[in-house]
Formats: sequence, structure tokens, C-alpha cells
Amino acid sequence: MNTPRPLDDRATRLFIALAAFFCVNAVLAEFIGVKIFALEDTLGIAPLEWNLFGQAGSLSFTAGTLLWPVVFVFTDVINEYFGRRGVTMISWIAVALIVYGFVFAFIAIALAPAGWWVEAARPQGVPDYQAAFAAVFGQGLWTIAGSVVAFLVGQLIDVSVFHRIRRATGERMVWLRATGSTAVSQLVDSFVVIWIAFVLGPQQWPTSLFLAVSSVNYAWKMLAAIALIPLLYLMRRAIAAYLGPERARELRAAAAGA
Repeated sequence: MNTPRPLDDRATRLFIALAAFFCVNAVLAEFIGVKIFALEDTLGIAPLEWNLFGQAGSLSFTAGTLLWPVVFVFTDVINEYFGRRGVTMISWIAVALIVYGFVFAFIAIALAPAGWWVEAARPQGVPDYQAAFAAVFGQGLWTIAGSVVAFLVGQLIDVSVFHRIRRATGERMVWLRATGSTAVSQLVDSFVVIWIAFVLGPQQWPTSLFLAVSSVNYAWKMLAAIALIPLLYLMRRAIAAYLGPERARELRAAAAGA
């Protein structure tokens, strides 16, 4: 009698693929988040000045905000097919990988640079490669702590809200449980990360600036999450085609009862 191999199961392969994409997007979002981009300039439009809580500004975001909506979609898909346990497990794995990445980034910064390497990028306008490397990868500890805590808290809230809505709606209104869970979790995430990084941290932002920037970031994340709803349905169709309709229904039923 042949013993079935774990990777022969399509559901197992699916979970590994979803978990891998989830984790790599989460880690990438943390590392590219050091770049701040101007949305209006990127789109080639006139600045859209916002005015909230006595603060004003343009639409500037971290580059990581381009990837977080993708993380939300993968969270919803894993929630749908692998339940609370699946999302909780990959969230902790992602946090461990983010911390692991930053630890080795700081180790790399501390390594003594080769003398020729420091000036290697001078023709590209970078006079000190070591200083540039440290500036890009050496994010402040308050920023790292805020981001990691906000991410984990947001994920745990997301999975809880997702399944509350699912119990109320059953198999109907996939968009509602996906968007509803994101709306609640990202409300917490958007404010927690700024509060830890810039209010508790050394910059000590005033309350008005904290509320204004957090609100703008939350609005951006929600608009992106809504825009990606069609991707959620496309992924459901692709998964049903890959697993087969019956196996897909079995996974969703097991996830709902988990």
C-alpha cells in the first residue's frame, strides 16, 4: 500500500503557495516602506491638498502601501479556505520573518565595508554607499516596532471579524466579510503603527498630526481594498478550478467551522 505524500494533496500545495505569497508581500512591504512617494506626482495630476484636524498636506504614502492591499486579499482567501488557524499561523510566521529580516539588515549595516565599495556608486550620484545602505535598511526601532505590532494586531482582529460576519452571512456576500474585516482591522492598524512609531517614538507628533496622517492612510488602504474586490472573486474561481468544486466547498466548510 502506497503511503500518500503530503505534497500530493492539492489543498496542501495551495496553502503553501498562498502562505509564501502572503509572507513575501508582508516582508517586502516592510522593507520598501522606507520610500515615501507622492501619489499626485506619480499620477501626473495637481496636488490634492487635504485638511484634517487642523493639519494640511498632500497625498504622500510609503511604498509599502502598494503591497498591503495584496496582503489583505491573501488574508481573506486564506481565511476563506483555511480558517482562523491558517491565518493566525501565517501571521506569526510573517512577523518572525520580518524581525529576522531586520536583524540581519542591522548585522549587514554593522559589517565593515570594503573601501572600494563605499565609492562604487559615485557615478550614480551616491557618494557613500555605506551611508546610503544604512539609511535605507536601518529603519528606526520605533518604526519597526510600530509596524510589527500593528500588523499582528490587525491580522488577529481581521480573522475574528471575518468569521463573525461569515457566521451571519454563510456562503453569501463574500465581499462583505472581506471588506468588513479589512475595514475594522485596518482602522486599528493604521492608527497603531503611527501612534507607536511617531507619537510614542522620539518624534512625539502632536495629536492633531497623528489623527490626520492616520486617517489619510486608512482612507487610502480602504480604497485600495475595495478596488481589489474583483481580484478576490477571481482567486476564488481559480482555486475552485484547481481543487475542484467539491474539494473547495469542503475546505470552506471546514474553515467556517474552525
